[in-house]
Order: sequence, then C-alpha cells, then structure tokens
Amino acid sequence: MSVCVDYAYKSLNKYQEELCGDKVEFLRTDDFSIFILADGMGSGVKANILATLTVKILGTMFKNGAGLEECVETIIRTLPVCQVRHVAYSTFTILQIFDDGNAYLVEFDNPSCIFIRDGLLVPIPANERTIADKTINEYRFRVKEGDVFVLTSDGVTHAGMGQTMNFGWGWENAAHYAEGIADGSMSAARMADRFCQACEDLYIGRMGDDTTAAVIRIIGKRAVAIFSGPPQHKEDDEAAVEKFMSLQGRKVICGGTSARITSRILKRPLRTSLDYIDPDVPPLAWMEGMDLVTEGILTLRKVVEMLESCVDHRTSGNFFQRLDEKDGGSRLAKLLLEDCTHLELIVGTAINAAYQVQNLPIDFAARMELIGRLKTAVERLGKQVEVTYY
Repeated sequence: MSVCVDYAYKSLNKYQEELCGDKVEFLRTDDFSIFILADGMGSGVKANILATLTVKILGTMFKNGAGLEECVETIIRTLPVCQVRHVAYSTFTILQIFDDGNAYLVEFDNPSCIFIRDGLLVPIPANERTIADKTINEYRFRVKEGDVFVLTSDGVTHAGMGQTMNFGWGWENAAHYAEGIADGSMSAARMADRFCQACEDLYIGRMGDDTTAAVIRIIGKRAVAIFSGPPQHKEDDEAAVEKFMSLQGRKVICGGTSARITSRILKRPLRTSLDYIDPDVPPLAWMEGMDLVTEGILTLRKVVEMLESCVDHRTSGNFFQRLDEKDGGSRLAKLLLEDCTHLELIVGTAINAAYQVQNLPIDFAARMELIGRLKTAVERLGKQVEVTYY
C-alpha cells in the first residue's frame, strides 16, 4: 500500500493581532509525511515565537533522523512552563503518516484530532503516557483511502464564547460540523476554509483567539503532466512529446507553440476558441487526449499567483469562487491545488520566436522564473514535483 495525502490549513489571527499564535509545519521525507500544529500561549508576538520555535525544533530533529518519540521528549523538556498557570507555553499535535499506511498521532494539550472514516467520526482511544512529567496521548493505527483528519488549536473549541455561545463551540460540535462537510469530494483546502469560516461566523468576525484548522485527507495518487515551451533543439520535439505522452495522469499543454508541436507529432487537430472568459487570460484550445490546452506565459502567471496566494494564506473570501471560473488559469490552478499529488513538468528551453515577432516583453528568463515559482508553490502545497528540461 502506498498512500498519498491532500493537505491544507488555514489560520485566523486573534482580533487586532498582526501575528498568529498558532503555527503549522509540513515535512516530507522519503518514507513519510508529518504534520505539526503548535499553539503558543496567549497571542501576538510571544505566542507566535513560541509556536514557531516548537514546530522548527520538531522539524529540524526529523530532518536529522531523530525518532518521533525522541522529538516529543525533547520538546516537552525544552519548553518552559508558565509559573502562573502551570501549563506549557506551547501545546502541539503531531500526525505522522507513513507511505505504507501506518500512522502515529501524538497530542499534547491541544484539542483532540478529529478523525473521520467512511463519513463517520472515529474516537481517538486514550493511550496516555508520561514524558518529562507531562501527559501526552499517543495513537498508532493504519490509514485507508478516504480518511480525513482535522487538527485544531483551541481557538476552534472556544469559538463564539461569550458572543454567540455561552461556552464556545466545543469539540463535539466542531467535530460533527467537520463530519458533515467531509463528503469525500471536498478538497483539504476547501474544507479548511469552510471550517475556519464557521469559526469566524461564531466569533462574529472578531476572533477571540488565534484559530487554526489543518486538514489532511488520505487519497490515491493523482498525477498531472504539463508540457510547456518548445525544446531548445527542434530535433528534440519528438522526444519531448513522447516523454510527455508516456507520463501517467492528466495531460496539460501550456503554450501555443507547445500545442502546435504536439499536434504535428501526434497528428491530432488543434482547435482554438475565441471566447475570452477572463480578459486577462487568453482562451483555451482543444486536442484529442488532452485534459487542458492553454496559452503559456499569461496563463501560467495567473496560475502561479493563485497558488502562491493559497500557500502564503493571502486568499480572500472569494478565492474559491475565482478558482471555480472556467478560464485556463483558474482551471489549471484548481487542478493542481485540488486534484494533484504528483506533478511532472516537461519544459522546453528554447527562446520562443513567437514572442520576438510580436515584440512582447517576455523573454526566456521570465518563463524560467515562472516555472521555478510554479514548482516551489506546488511543492509547498505538499505535492511532489519533477522537472525534465529539453
């Protein structure tokens, strides 16, 4: 068994705070994925520093080959304890998912993980142990396709306290809400957004605490292959197209020249549209066997900007409405964000003569920069990326 994950998170700052006291870290190794959510005590700068320190210590130890139990003991021994409240300055949840389907969950003073299987809530068994005089709960289990996990800070369970609800939303209400929207078709990004929107509604827009939800879905491998840019040497056109067609998953061509090369070699007609759905993005084209055929530079720029806004959590309330639009940029961004675990890029390195003829202010360096930004953004979304240059 080899599992893949669809992962996303969203954080909302406490009202009038510029920094969030919650921090989420995603780490990928050759054998497993790990997700760390830390909640620093209080809010603002101090909480942000403490939460950041927690996830960075844990992340650094994993990168250097430390075992999870050693990391837990180290972080508990390292973090100071508030002399007034007698609790740790930062709580945390760690979810480790191995590629073979094994998983390990560690919870230290955060709300319990919301675990949904076959559309129903699954209780996390109490298996407490003491490390450095601190009580943690740990759970070893196996995952299967369709499982959904929601890691939260206590801003979720406290949502609406003293505003719309006397005692806050509570874990059970939050868990049942997650259960209701985890229908198997909603991506992790949309689910995290919906979940946090519910919290914001309960707080009536004035967040009483930093609020974070990290959503992890277990899904099957979803591959996407993109061919963009003509090869540097014309004699490599056929090799590039053959490589592109040999790849698994959805097929996308970005660029008119790339589409014409593919059409010529595969002997398949290329049909173009004159409908400008978005005035800033050129229209689509169609070719047999291709899932999406778009213009190159301008479309890629919109894709990169949308993915980067998602990665950097600069999405506004209408982000998913824009993602559902039918222009080439939105469709490709949606595919990469919501229906992709592995991306393979076939990139031509020729200077496109079409841009020189039209005197467009676009050069080889700009195209390569966009490809680099696309690769980085997709990797930061937790997906695996390979690039082949011609």
